[in-house]
Amino acid sequence: MHVDAPSFPYISIGMNIDGQNIFLRAIRNEHKASDTDGYPFNLPVVRELGTLEFHKSVTYIVGDNGSGKSTLLEAMAVLLGLNPEGGSKNFRFSTMPTHSRLHEELRAIRADVSYRNAFFFRAESFYNVASEVDRMDAGLLKSYGGVSLHQQSHGESFVSLFNHRLKSRGLYIFDEPEAALSYLNQLRFLIWMKEAVAVGSQIIIATHSPVILAYPDAEILVVEDGKLRNTTYEDCYIYKDMKSFILNKDGIVKELLNEE
Repeated sequence: MHVDAPSFPYISIGMNIDGQNIFLRAIRNEHKASDTDGYPFNLPVVRELGTLEFHKSVTYIVGDNGSGKSTLLEAMAVLLGLNPEGGSKNFRFSTMPTHSRLHEELRAIRADVSYRNAFFFRAESFYNVASEVDRMDAGLLKSYGGVSLHQQSHGESFVSLFNHRLKSRGLYIFDEPEAALSYLNQLRFLIWMKEAVAVGSQIIIATHSPVILAYPDAEILVVEDGKLRNTTYEDCYIYKDMKSFILNKDGIVKELLNEE
């Protein structure tokens, strides 16, 4: 199967750590208060979080709905100066301030290397980012492909984002990017990941997609029993559950729908 790759300029990788691109080395939870009943400190993964280290150019944080993975990514993004609803450091709009105060309790441990670019993508509020791009000057729209993101489908607008805007070396945080992408565009996103790593980028992703999860030599952290644990692709529930369904689709559907 042939899938066209996005076009990337050559940018030198510069400093890396053990062959990996690490702008953000770790985040440390310095929350010492006793109020563990309110959100987000009532989430086990937040309560149990000590120091989360990043060892690879690509890190996945996965878990079931409500496990706290999106809360962690949001807090990381805000801690690094990115807009809670998505976008770069230049985005300062707020449709509704619903982000938690977890970022106030975290400390970022950075590598001694600068990055040219940073972006936070969250599927649930990408519409708001697209609206903000339309409100800003035409020069900004050009960097997103020159066509209003609202004049494209959700998936097409995201493809425009990673084909045009996310091209230089940087730190990229994605919360469930598969929500916008078809199977083929998820494959294209894997190609974008390869090119982004090649030019020196660090990528942190939360996903439910076995396709998005398939990037080789990545670190996969899964939320289990309120803690982040390392796993492999083949051992991750995302892969195992989807494989089980595909291999026994008829049996699973019959059982779910109580069909004889």
